[in-house]
Amino acid sequence: MRRLFRRGRRRREAERADLLRRGSAADGVSVVVKERTGGPRAERIVALWFALAAVFAVLFVAAYVLWPHEYRRPAEHGHLLYLLYTPVIGTAFGCAFLCLAVGVGLHSKRVMPQELAVQRRQDGPSEDFARRSAAARLTEIAEDAGAGRPLLRRALLGAGAFVAAATAVLGVGGFVRDPWTGRRNAALWITGWHPVSDEKVYLRVHTGVLGRIVLVRPEDLEPGTLLTVVPFRESERGHEELLLAAERASDGPVMLIRLRPGTAVRKRPGQEEFNHGDFYAFSKICTHLGCPASQYDVQNNIALCPCHQSQFLITESAKPVFGPATRSLPQLPITVDEDGYFIARGDFREPVGPGFWEVRLDR
Repeated sequence: MRRLFRRGRRRREAERADLLRRGSAADGVSVVVKERTGGPRAERIVALWFALAAVFAVLFVAAYVLWPHEYRRPAEHGHLLYLLYTPVIGTAFGCAFLCLAVGVGLHSKRVMPQELAVQRRQDGPSEDFARRSAAARLTEIAEDAGAGRPLLRRALLGAGAFVAAATAVLGVGGFVRDPWTGRRNAALWITGWHPVSDEKVYLRVHTGVLGRIVLVRPEDLEPGTLLTVVPFRESERGHEELLLAAERASDGPVMLIRLRPGTAVRKRPGQEEFNHGDFYAFSKICTHLGCPASQYDVQNNIALCPCHQSQFLITESAKPVFGPATRSLPQLPITVDEDGYFIARGDFREPVGPGFWEVRLDR
């Protein structure tokens, strides 16, 4: 049976070669140079690059699905794994495409024969014989490229399949993951203002000097002024890593605003007690694309985002009144403790920053 198969294959190859010769003559094509390069060693090298591409693609999918990606504070267990998540998936995805590209490049240089052909120009449609000879030529090119070589064919198909799967995971992964994982403790819900073990969360002035702790009292702000604050717990004192993390957290900065006396304010239902007298605290992060909306127009009580000109009316619970933002700035509930310092009464009741699918305005 194997002998008959080989005999039939040789007959088909001879017929194709004859068709190629006659077709080239009919088309006025003459092969000037055709040199075959490489050999089994070149095939193995190319196959190795394709195999590496498949391995990195598998690593990317595994890391994307299984690697811990939820935010962890510097002092928490798993913080290092969280920091490595993006570098790991980025390196794996990039290496998969790099290995695939190197394999394709080496394949064209070391495996495929180098051919120089000349053809006379002719106008008009091709005849049936010319079309059949062109198909034979394409088949020969595929054979020269390694389609008939099991090692190269399997390596290329495998690498292509795995890299395509990695690309598909990258494209659809964001639609599969549930942003509500953990529900009330999901990463999209909680911020650094979230209460932990009943420890007070103070409003700390963002001085720009790491390690300098400046807490805020009501008498520290003049009417019609704004102060940027970040969360602080006494357990963080002396821990520069934790202090720096609080300052760098994208959802932590808050605008502490003291309105002028007698300013009329319209509060949102359920948030009537979030302020302390004339003091109101709102997220500094614009609900459009996450820029800092902290340019304060004291005459009109408007916080302006400089990126896309969204404006938020502070006297109406920071609702958007101009620009592309469609959601109010989240308000932080605040009060003053027995020592006269501002503290947070809890976390925001809605997610900070740009909106996302299924975002709710209140928890």
